[in-house]
Amino acid sequence: MQTPEQPILRDVVLVGGGHSHVGVIKSFGMQPMPGVRLTVICTDVHTPYSGMLPGYVAGHYDYDAVHIDLSRLAVFAGARLYRDEVIGLDRVNRKVLCRNRPPVPYDVLSINTGSTPQLHDVPGALENVIAVKPITRFNERWLALLDRVQRHTGKTTVAVVGAGAGGVELLLAMQFRLRQVLRTLGRNPDDLVFHLFTNNAHILPTHNPGVRRKFDDVLAARGVQVHRNAAVTQVTAGRLQTSAGQVMEADEIVWVTRAGGAAWLKDTGLALDADGFIKVSDTLQTVTDPDIFAAGDIAGMVNHPLEKAGVFAVRQGPPLSRNLRLSVQGAPLKPYNPQRRWLALISTGDQYAVASRGWLGFAGAWVWRWKDSIDRAFMRKFQDLAPMDARATGAQAASANVAGKVQLTSEESLQAISAMAMRCGGCGAKVGATVLSRALSQLHPVQRGDVLIGLSDPDDAAVVRVPAGKAIVHSVDFFRAFIDDPYLFGKVAANHALGDIWAMGAQAQSATAIVTVPSGLESKVEDVLFQMMTGALEVLNEANCALVGGHTGEGKELALGFAVNGLIDDDPAQILRKNGMRPGDVLILTKPIGTGTLLAAHARLGAKGRWIDAALQSMVLSNQKGAQTLRDFGATACTDLTGFGLLGHLVEMTHPSGVDAELDLNALPLLDGAQECVNEGIVSSLQSANLRLRRALRNQEAMVNHPRYPLIFDPQTAGGLLASVPADRVQDCMAALREQGYGHTAAIGRVLAQSDSLAPITLCG
Repeated sequence: MQTPEQPILRDVVLVGGGHSHVGVIKSFGMQPMPGVRLTVICTDVHTPYSGMLPGYVAGHYDYDAVHIDLSRLAVFAGARLYRDEVIGLDRVNRKVLCRNRPPVPYDVLSINTGSTPQLHDVPGALENVIAVKPITRFNERWLALLDRVQRHTGKTTVAVVGAGAGGVELLLAMQFRLRQVLRTLGRNPDDLVFHLFTNNAHILPTHNPGVRRKFDDVLAARGVQVHRNAAVTQVTAGRLQTSAGQVMEADEIVWVTRAGGAAWLKDTGLALDADGFIKVSDTLQTVTDPDIFAAGDIAGMVNHPLEKAGVFAVRQGPPLSRNLRLSVQGAPLKPYNPQRRWLALISTGDQYAVASRGWLGFAGAWVWRWKDSIDRAFMRKFQDLAPMDARATGAQAASANVAGKVQLTSEESLQAISAMAMRCGGCGAKVGATVLSRALSQLHPVQRGDVLIGLSDPDDAAVVRVPAGKAIVHSVDFFRAFIDDPYLFGKVAANHALGDIWAMGAQAQSATAIVTVPSGLESKVEDVLFQMMTGALEVLNEANCALVGGHTGEGKELALGFAVNGLIDDDPAQILRKNGMRPGDVLILTKPIGTGTLLAAHARLGAKGRWIDAALQSMVLSNQKGAQTLRDFGATACTDLTGFGLLGHLVEMTHPSGVDAELDLNALPLLDGAQECVNEGIVSSLQSANLRLRRALRNQEAMVNHPRYPLIFDPQTAGGLLASVPADRVQDCMAALREQGYGHTAAIGRVLAQSDSLAPITLCG
């Protein structure tokens, strides 16, 4: 996580990861604006480039070649990436409403979410067609269609509804790919039958007659049956009906007609056009609210009606970025005047393309190569990214007069000057009482009867009751933020802190928070506190653990920790410890490893966004149910994996248990991308300290070149449970763990009788 030297003065929030917004993010990465923080809210970490999607469908490109990695791009730009679905706006309080997280405040907002299929107007379409838009979810739909066609025996009929450039191009790409797939499977490619439906007299109605004739010829040569003036009026399972009464059976129906704006926009109070798109002026500001911008398909320029084409979304990126910067400075904005004509390069699926501009049209394999060159050059802008360190000097030098660069109220100016001044230590470093009370007033910790004095009381300390027959389990964890989403970081930090409680077989009772927040404007500090503690509280409340107090202070970096109390039966025999391993037991690990190398790679722009996303999903998976399941199946020893890594924690178990252990490297469950990262030599900063434990390996020299060897030293954050389980109960135990949601559970080794060797661990694999 990047911590700016200057305080955050303004928040620019981008809703959606469309073509315009990726240009904005790249621009802010190349030229950071001191005091301005960028936040991107998007449902996906990879955004597809529409110009290359037909090539991907046809099999000419792989997934990464046609998708922009928003996670890497956000790290490059020092932006926060929030993965969530936007469901509305609170324009009065300037907040974006999300489905699964707290509202996100903004000073300036931009919307670039693309369009949404308007399926409600056609009965049955919503339930029975594959809608190409929103484009960010296209890949999962295409892969599902590809799989179904391969499994479908006999003839397969595919109907594509919509004969604009997008529909025709997609149909030809699908046909090309699917015919190749059937040939590979030894099946007859002519078993594929394609139909194209349009409510117009012509295909590609916005293009010139010569281009239309060219595609008429291509479709005819490929055996595609084109239905003109055939508006689809009803869809049922495997069947569609047109306005002329024609009924046709189809195994798959793909919908590529004109789409509209998302439903949630209707309740925002923003002016929308007839199709539900946001009306914007020449400055790309909404005509309703000057602090809200829109670009790409979701925007409708009132003075320049544009076709919904990716070329306009791409070209709106630079003027949008410029006007967002001017807006936070309080400076006059500059109009964007789109071109009247543009060059469209439309592929035919087989590495052949047609160029269309106004009345001009030409075609050939060379046109496809030209298009391929242009598309690859565009993608390289977002794939070849330099780490922030290479660009930081200029941005830091520019921050000296930051309060004068961003338009602030007089009160905010005073707060900014205070935040940039030398900060006090001691109790003077506490977060202000007003900010703290406002943030905490929005939190609702779980109420427990054994908490006598807690968070809502004014007393200096919490008081909790220890029930008769119970003992207290204490644990504490604290670390700085490693991601730029405070809400998600709060969830991970709380889950990590609870791990020791679960591992010992206890139930969480209460927690005290220790928080460090960078100084800044009161509203910004308050929001970070609220976002982070909301995430943490969701985890604590789910565990029935009461937040009873804490300490919040200023610091250079955002950090969070918890001192946690748990309750356990006052019987030493009931406590699940590290020292109970017995020869013959099998070692079980409930989560995959690799968070250390992945987070290190993430900071260096060396990890794919989907790898980090999967790692975070693993980190927020609670160990509570896993610990109970291990106890139910007679686990003899248990610990949770954290900073010492797999080997460090295993040594902590073998030594007090008086046993040795064998670890099977090939059996280790790994997070996606972890192997690739260590292969590139990317390791956590804690790895070198953990490497000192290699003296515990009996055959270290023989196994040092195994590709998974470095990962046994990899420090884990909110890792899984490592337990020893009697051999006769292992299979049932692992099956139960997988049913509980620990899908990567694996048996990774066995416990051996103690030998004379000073090195207790043997590696195999």
